[in-house]
Amino acid sequence: MAPFDTLASWPVRHVAAMVTTADGVHHHHGDIDSPFPLASITKLLTAMAALVAHEEGTLPIDEPVTEEGATTADLLAHCAGIAPDEQSQMTLVRTRRIYSSAAYDMVAELIAERSGMPFPDYLHEAVAVPLDLQATTLPGSAGAGARSSVRDLSALAAAWQTPMLVDEATLRRATQAHEPALTGVLPGFGRQDPNPWGLGPEIRGEKSPHWTAAANSPDTFGHFGQSGTMMWIDPQAGVTTIALTDQPFGEWATTAWPRFSDDALLA
Repeated sequence: MAPFDTLASWPVRHVAAMVTTADGVHHHHGDIDSPFPLASITKLLTAMAALVAHEEGTLPIDEPVTEEGATTADLLAHCAGIAPDEQSQMTLVRTRRIYSSAAYDMVAELIAERSGMPFPDYLHEAVAVPLDLQATTLPGSAGAGARSSVRDLSALAAAWQTPMLVDEATLRRATQAHEPALTGVLPGFGRQDPNPWGLGPEIRGEKSPHWTAAANSPDTFGHFGQSGTMMWIDPQAGVTTIALTDQPFGEWATTAWPRFSDDALLA
């Protein structure tokens, strides 16, 4: 299959990938059951848990949760003004998109406090069990510390598209840009104006350069990780693409991933 032909040129030892096309056919490459460190794709797991917590009343996404007035939605969409790697206020709320893994740790801590259970346990019960995620664990940060497989991420991607765990209206809210006019730096791809982000997923919009293909629709959403992992969903094309590797993100990915994405759209 054409998309997987490009994987041979990637400077990686191991890669597992899946492309799901508009007609629902799953094409896969490599060991799709082997867990890989996800790095920031972890945020899509944590965000889904936060959406479940919102619907059950544990942590409503529009409730202010910081002294500065940031909501859970602001934390998930990187506009709470939180520094990238520490839980400190860097700028005013909703003035700039500052990519922050620390904000996700804050969300996880709030869910743990409100639910009365450690966040990894909450994630397991709220997301992993109902989606039958067999290889997904959270041994580290809620922003970047999960491990999972391509098969599990395929199930997670389905839950980001159809109301399996949360209501359709909640999904629609989460996959549309929150504070869409904000500018900010997309890690690895520079300043984007605007830099739209949903409640967890990055929204492609008109960003350039970008790690997806130029042919991806502006509605495309997903995430990539510094461990060399990527996952996007293009609702207009009806295509989902996942690739997990053991090679950290670098210059190789800035060209390899868009080419892979282009080929996936043609599958």
